[in-house]
Amino acid sequence: MRRIWVDADACPGPIKDILFRAAERTGTPLTLVANHPLPQRNSSLISNVQVSSGFDVADNEIVRRMNPGDLVITADIPLAAEVIENDGDAINPRGERYSKENIKARLTLRNFMDELRGSGVQTGGPPALSKSDRKRFADQLDRWLARR
Repeated sequence: MRRIWVDADACPGPIKDILFRAAERTGTPLTLVANHPLPQRNSSLISNVQVSSGFDVADNEIVRRMNPGDLVITADIPLAAEVIENDGDAINPRGERYSKENIKARLTLRNFMDELRGSGVQTGGPPALSKSDRKRFADQLDRWLARR
């Protein structure tokens, strides 16, 4: 059975709520991975994994545990690239599906922006999660669930 993994340290609450409802509705196991304690859900389908603090510890745990065909929810582009490399699926909290066709361009852009920030250029952060972002995410999730 395919599973959904959530890079939970930075996943917005409204996205987690969509995931919780979808897991219950479809009987899909869901695991949140974070380096801080998460509230326990009263569901046999939803579990938490707490990892130690450190750079990429949660990401590495997700990659270690996931199976081909699993879905990972993350805004972390290097993590998404590893997931795709391991034949998994990845969606970010704004509803963008990462794929073999777009991940290299996304990594290049991410690295470029990281270099700009490293040189002192203020690039700003992402805008707040909007209703259309939540809808786009729910639609992508439903498409993945329909393929199971």
